[in-house]
Order: sequence, then C-alpha cells, then structure tokens
Amino acid sequence: MFGIDSPELLVIMIVALIVIGPKELPTLLRTVGRWVATARNLASEFRGHVDDMVRQADLDEVKKTIDTNTVLDLPGMDPMKEIKGQFQAGIAEAEAEMASAKAAIDASTSGAEAPPAVDTAELVPPPTPEPIVDPTPALEPSAVVDPIPVEQPPAPTADATPKAANEPGEPPVKAAVG
Repeated sequence: MFGIDSPELLVIMIVALIVIGPKELPTLLRTVGRWVATARNLASEFRGHVDDMVRQADLDEVKKTIDTNTVLDLPGMDPMKEIKGQFQAGIAEAEAEMASAKAAIDASTSGAEAPPAVDTAELVPPPTPEPIVDPTPALEPSAVVDPIPVEQPPAPTADATPKAANEPGEPPVKAAVG
C-alpha cells in the first residue's frame, strides 16, 4: 500500500500514538475513515458516470447500425396493418360472393340468364374460425309437442279383499328396512 511496508507502518502508528495521544486517537481514526469513505464514494460515482458514457456510446453505434441496416424494416412491420388487410380481403370476397348470389337469384326469378360468376380463386381467404353452434336447438312455439299421456294403474275393485298381515299358517311379514 503506497510502497509502505509493515515495519514502516508500525513505526508511523507508534509516532502517531505518542504525538496525538491515546485519548484523541479514536476520533482521529474515525475522521480519517470518513474521509476515506467519502473518497471511495466519489471514485465509484465517477466510475459509474464513465461506464454510463461508454454504454451510451456503444448504444449510439448499435442504433446507427440498425438504422443503416436495410434488412430490418421495423416501421414497416405493423401487425395491426396486416390484420386489417386480411379482414379487408375477407370482406371483399364476401361482398363478391353476395353480389354473384344476388345476381343468380335475380336472374332465376326474372327468367334471364345469370351473369358469369366472379372468379374468387385469385383471392386467398384468411382462415376463419368455425362459428359457435348452440347444441340445444331452439324450438318455435308451434313446434312444441304435447307430452305423452301416462297410463294410470287400474283402480282396485270393491270385491277384492285386503289380505291380512299375518294369517294363520303363513310366516310373519317383516318390514323392509331401507
């Protein structure tokens, strides 16, 4: 440390103890420690600022490289624009199909010959999700069916006599538990 060996450091400490005294030595060491801590903080802050400047310079170089690179077209890569284009293509195709269907219906009702259909092979439709279908069909009020009548068991006749619970000669009737 600063070219001072341990014997030289020991001599400096003994001279400081004799000159300053044992009472003032702890306060002097605290003060020196604070100065050293302040110097270290300043050095680390300076180093941090230098590192930030180096990083900023590196980022500027990377930014220039990206800006001059024609392979990446970041402003042209707009996913919303692509999605809107797909939707517009689907809408245009649906309108063309509706127009050809309307023309065919009009031609069939008027007896005239239908105009040629629009060739939609050129248009590539985007994949469309399948519609969600309700598994329970909706019934119209006129389609409601009357319930099936249930046959009632025949009523007991007056000549039928109820059987006694325990007639002589029969085993006793046990109540079902359950």
